[in-house]
Amino acid sequence: MPLHVRTLTDLQALQAASTVLHTPCGDGTLVWHAWGSGPPVVLLHGGAGSWTHWARNIGALVQAGHRVLAADMPGFGDSAEPRDGHDADVLPHWLEQGLQALIGDAPVDLVGFSFGGLVAGLWAQAHPARVRRLVLVGAPALSEAPMAPLPLRAWDTAPAGERRDALHSHNLGVLMLSRAEAIDALAVALHGANIERDRMRRRRLMRTDLLRRTLPHLQCPVHGLWGDDDVLYRGRLQVVREALALAPAGGTLQFIAGAGHWVAYEAADAFNAALVALLDDAAWT
Repeated sequence: MPLHVRTLTDLQALQAASTVLHTPCGDGTLVWHAWGSGPPVVLLHGGAGSWTHWARNIGALVQAGHRVLAADMPGFGDSAEPRDGHDADVLPHWLEQGLQALIGDAPVDLVGFSFGGLVAGLWAQAHPARVRRLVLVGAPALSEAPMAPLPLRAWDTAPAGERRDALHSHNLGVLMLSRAEAIDALAVALHGANIERDRMRRRRLMRTDLLRRTLPHLQCPVHGLWGDDDVLYRGRLQVVREALALAPAGGTLQFIAGAGHWVAYEAADAFNAALVALLDDAAWT
């Protein structure tokens, strides 16, 4: 299993090293990829994503002695749509039901990126015994203040190929990645494959302050890992500081220099070191 995923060949090797698991979801299944052994870490991807949002992080977690369970959340990637809605509030039920079938009642460290961070917070509130620690990565829904519109370009009318890839590349630079050199061929391929399978496009809760209102009710420590140039909070990082301070069990917040919204991809080495340290039982019990 490759530790550093830089090409589609590396990604294919990482996927081949996984165990693919299925649990019920809607009229089909919720798909999980699992690696390693040890204390379980559950990874929730961002909106219009899949488990591949974590392609550059899984190897480091396995090497650090964790069992990694990365879900394609309902309606994303290879998972079926849920029957009961198309937003963050309906997903914790399906994820908890699935995890119960896979590992029983065992508590997990839960890591949620972007939209997955909102889902993770709602899951931790609904099932407090499930989540030992929560790590939020670039999570939305921390403020009622509207964000300025982003100059994203429509891609779905462009034919597959170079033209569509160019649009995906542009949108990665607007929303996901801070540095032009981070928009490599793998990022474009992953983003294109993920966004083209997104069947949950009626997401609205991420534009509210729902996660901020949820944080005071969580029983677990809440940690944050953010790119310091995350477009969702550019020029207003204090919003993140103030929101995470509401978590009653405490936690930490780290901003990773020179990284944008998809910090786990763009600054993978720094992100992995920080995440592994957060999940170190000697430091956080």
